[in-house]
Parts: sequence; C-alpha cells; structure tokens
Amino acid sequence: MGQPTLKEQLENGNTTVGTFQSIPSAAIAEIAGLSGMDFTILDQEHGPLTAESSLPLCAAAERGGASPIVRVRENSPSEIQRALDIGASGVEIPQIETRKDAEAAVAAARFDPLGERGLSPYVRAGGYDGSDNYTAEQNEETLVAIHVEGQEGLDNLDGILDVEGIDVVFLGPYDLSQSLGIAGQVTDERVEETMEEVCSRARNAGKIVGTYADTPELANRWIDVGVQYVAISVDAALLKGRFTEVVDAVDTS
Repeated sequence: MGQPTLKEQLENGNTTVGTFQSIPSAAIAEIAGLSGMDFTILDQEHGPLTAESSLPLCAAAERGGASPIVRVRENSPSEIQRALDIGASGVEIPQIETRKDAEAAVAAARFDPLGERGLSPYVRAGGYDGSDNYTAEQNEETLVAIHVEGQEGLDNLDGILDVEGIDVVFLGPYDLSQSLGIAGQVTDERVEETMEEVCSRARNAGKIVGTYADTPELANRWIDVGVQYVAISVDAALLKGRFTEVVDAVDTS
C-alpha cells in the first residue's frame, strides 16, 4: 500500500504543513518535501510561475515527498484544468465569494459525473496515456481548496460550505482582519474568534479549514483553533530570512 494522499491525510484528521512557493526552482520544490513539509503551493497568482514552469516543480516536489498544490490565477476552467493536467495533487482557487463561484470551481476541477473538467489522458496527470481508472482516481484524490477572502465570502459562507466537492476552505487571516475593520491585526482576538467560528461551521459541513501563517508560532495558534491545512510563509521570505541570519551572525568588523 502506498503513502496516503494529502487529501486522505486531511480526511483522517491529520494536521498538514506546507509553504507557498514563488521561485521557479525544482530544487526548492524538492527541498520542501525533504524538509518534512506535506505540501508546497506553487503560486501562479502572485508570482512568475506558469503551467509550463510548474510541471517540473510538481515532479520535484513529489520526489522530495511533498504534494504539489497549484494556486491558480483565477477561478476559470482553463486555469484549473492546466494545473491538474500537469500533475498537481490539488488546486487552490482564489476569490470565492458566492455559492455559484464555489460550484464553478468544483465543475472545473472534477471529471464527469462530479464536474465538467476537460479530459485528455495524454497529460502528466494521466501518465501520458491514461488508464481505465484515470478519471475516477483523479476525482477521488484531487484536493480542491477554495480561498474565501472577503466579507462577501463570509456572508455567503453557509452556501459555499454546502457545495459538494470542496475539500478545504482556505481563509487568509490578513483578508479576514481587513473584513473585520482591523486590517493587518491578525493576532487580534476578533480574528481568532472568527477563525474558531468558521472552523466549527466547516467541520459541521464536512469541510476542512486552511490558512496562512507568517511564523511557526502563529501556525500553532491557528492549529489550536482547528485549522488542519497550514501554509507557513513563502519560499523567498524564508530564504531571505535565513540568509540575513547568517550574514548578521558573521563578524565582519
């Protein structure tokens, strides 16, 4: 028996940890896995990554033991299909504000009969020639995470949570703080209370909550309120931070 997929880990109640990747480097994707991270989010929305440059990163992440997740640029069928065709374990889809948005995301990410994803077996996800169980396996194993990023999304949360085929509801704490009128104050108790409420509502709807944390300390705080899918920092920021620590520790006087 192989290792459980990221989706299976989450469904089993495990907490998973990863990071966002914006640097188009296969080495970084592989190192993320070798470090023990469960996933790396290849960020096509806020970085230079494309479907073409992300394909070798997917392979490298898997070699290292991390699940490659692609954050697409927008909630569109072509963006989502490309991300999954290159072999990503899942997609993160930004700017989901209504039930209709969530339904469109699922339709683009799932094959018939669960959705309307375009089918070609001659892609990396299908081993370049497909198999008899290709579409069924993709529907079973692909992680679909949606970003609820503003007040409208929070106002429509019940309808969004009711959509079948959504695995993870990803809340941005910065966007959440802004929607509460306390922009940037991600450690404010009102943000934490809202996260707790959303986690409870999501669990009742059979959904998992994900979020972003700048630091491990903040990640632990969100895990304590029930978040299972936690992305810590960004590869460029982590690399710069470590380089800075090394330079500052060297006496050049």
